[in-house]
This record gives sequence, structure tokens and C-alpha cells, in this order.
Amino acid sequence: MTKPFNPSTPVDAWATAVELLVRWLENHDRVDVLLDSLPRTLGRTERGRCQHLLFGAVRHLGRIEAIFTPLVARPPRTAVKAVLLIAGYELIEGGGDGHTARVVHHAVEQTKSLASQPEAKLVNAVVRKIAAAISTQTEPAPLAGAMELSVYYSHPEWLVRRWLAQFGATGARALLEWNQKPAPVYARWRSTERGPEGEDAALFTATAWPGFYEVKSGNWSRVEALVADGTLFLQDPATRHAVELLAPKAGETVLDACAAPGGKSLAISDAMGTGRVVSLDLPSPRIERLKQNLSRAKGDVALVQGDLLQAERLGIFEEHNLPKAYDAVLLDVPCSNTGVMRHRVDVKWRLQVSDFAKHARQQGDLLSAAARLVVPGGHLVYSTCSLDAEENDGVISTFLEKTRGRYTLEAKRQSLPWIDGHDGAAAFLLRKAAS
Repeated sequence: MTKPFNPSTPVDAWATAVELLVRWLENHDRVDVLLDSLPRTLGRTERGRCQHLLFGAVRHLGRIEAIFTPLVARPPRTAVKAVLLIAGYELIEGGGDGHTARVVHHAVEQTKSLASQPEAKLVNAVVRKIAAAISTQTEPAPLAGAMELSVYYSHPEWLVRRWLAQFGATGARALLEWNQKPAPVYARWRSTERGPEGEDAALFTATAWPGFYEVKSGNWSRVEALVADGTLFLQDPATRHAVELLAPKAGETVLDACAAPGGKSLAISDAMGTGRVVSLDLPSPRIERLKQNLSRAKGDVALVQGDLLQAERLGIFEEHNLPKAYDAVLLDVPCSNTGVMRHRVDVKWRLQVSDFAKHARQQGDLLSAAARLVVPGGHLVYSTCSLDAEENDGVISTFLEKTRGRYTLEAKRQSLPWIDGHDGAAAFLLRKAAS
């Protein structure tokens, strides 16, 4: 087991990344939860370096593991495995003349304190062989099979096969390549009248998507201040599809039925100006972040903690003196997250084949519950950050069949990362019959 963090001692980003990776390998903790556990003594630069190394090792785990596994007589202790994975990622990343020697030396020295002297000798030999293997590796051939693609691009083979069937060889390969690259940080500038001005303009790069900017590195403290005062919200451009299809209008009452962490509720409120947004989500640790984000809303936003599936039966809205039906409802459902794997780097290792059907059943139940909360003639937007047809078109087809004409599909948007240049998402605009 890893040593607990001691806030009274200096923190080394590389060693900390190893410790977090050990916890991930042993306990299967989510990467984002592990990062939230970092000590306050870790400065912004060290925190960023730690995240970079941890994300890189998890992204490329399959490729690195496939190289070093045949090189060791028996599986190494978890701490040593974590060292090999992070050193392997540094070798994949590259770094000019002398880079391999520096990576090997640093990994060996770290192993002496993180593991033992004998294990440091093992690391010395194995990391050198990893470097030699990486230097001779080439990308899989255009018609490579699922197994070869799985190993090189570090994705489970069953998932690669699923994507090959759904997107074809070219699309699946492009998605695999996309997922292996670090994700840029995007922000939505909340004022529709202007964008970054003065010194702030140098912090951002305009994008092809109105209102969204890529955040440049180098002055994160100023970006945090702009988030804190409500000027901007860190958000991927893919999120715009659901809100644009919802098209909230001034004076409407809108329900965001799975609201946490609150970015879409804020976007709805910003678009409306006047009117009311009701943000509903289950009681959970995410509620605190939802409260924090909604506190920056410019309009009337009400937060309600409750289960959408039980809302009618328990009278949750009446209890808070809120409407039982809404002009517009946004349902951004829990899903497989296959469209956001650049950000959620460990999702691919947590997913199981059965998860898609399980998600689709839950999504269908949530959609039926949300549909009962729409006024006659009102509209509902169903959205996911999944690329999978079973969670998108499949859920909508089943819903339309069940509702037998009470709802019609008016519009659909889907973003594919390798085509659209940002996260993947799907959104469907459904209209309820007027009577």
C-alpha cells in the first residue's frame, strides 16, 4: 500500500503521481476523485504536472503494459508497476536528446524510495527495454485488427470491436487516436454582448463555436478569478447542442432534470434572461458543486434535491412550491461517457460490455419520467455525452414507440470528436402534443 500524504512535508509531483496511480490500480478509485485528494501543499505547477503524468499513464496503460509484461518473470509490486507505467508514458511523450537517459535515471532514483534498492535495479533494466521497444514501434497498418488496435491505442479489445462495427475502420481509428491526446480546456464566456477584453484577451483563443474560447496555459489564477466572479464557466463546446435545441425563451419555466454540476442550468439561465430555471438532482456529494455553480446564476434558479423517478409520487415540486409541469425540460442523462474519454481517461478501463444496456434501461426510465413533467405543446431535450447508438437513437426509438404519438422528434444533433473537434455528444428535441 502507498504511504498516506503528509501535508507537513514537501510534495514531489512525480512521486505523487505514482502514489495516486497505485491507489487507482489497487482500489479502482476514480481518477478525478484521486486528484481531488491531493494535499494543499502541492502548488499549481506541481498539481498540473502530477495530473499530466497520471492521465498519461492511465491513457497509455495497455500499450506500456503489453511491452513490459513479457520482460519480467513475475508481476511486479503495484508501486513498481506504477513507476514503469509513468516512466513508459514519459518515453512515449518524448523529449529530445538525452531524454531516455533522464527518464531511466529518474525512475531508478524514485524507485529506491518508493519501493526498494533491488526493485530499482529491475526498473533500470526494464525501462531501458521499454524505451527500445517504443523507439521501434510503428502505428498499426490501415487494416489492422481489433487486437492490434487495442494494444497500441490502449483500449479494451471489446470496445474497439464495438466501435469498428459502429463507425467503421476509419472512424474507429480516428476516435482511438483522439482519446489518446490530452484535452484542451474550454470556457464559455457568459456575456453574449462581448468576449474577453484588454489583458484578459491574451488568456484565450477564439474557437469556431460562438461564445466558447480555448484557455491558454500560463495564468490560471486569473482564469480562476473569472470563474469565481461568474464571467466565464469552464465547459466543452459540445454542451451547447442540448441548450441550443432547448432554445429557452424569456419568461419560460424550465426544468433541468439531471442538473449537476450545473453548467447547462447556467447556460439556460443566461439564454433566458427572465424566467425561472429549476435544477433537480439526486442528493450526493455533487450537490455542493451544483450549489456553488448555481450561486453565479444571473437569473432566477431554484435548486431541488430529489429523485426524478420519484418526483411525481413524492410531490417533490409541490413541496417546494414549484410547478408540476414545465414549458421546457432538459434531461442530460447519466451515460457511458464514451464521448468524453479525453477528459475521463479511466472510463475505458471501468466500462463493461453490459453497461450500455444497463444505461439504456435507466435512461429510458428517466426519459419517461421527464416527459410527464412537460406542459401540452411544450418540449423536451434528451441529451448524452455518449457516442453509442444504444444510448442515443435506441432510447429515443423506444420512447417514441411507447408514447404512441404523444411526442414527436423534431431535431437531432450529434457531435463526433474526430469530425467536430470537441467532445462527443448527442441531443434530441422532442415535442409534446398540444392535447
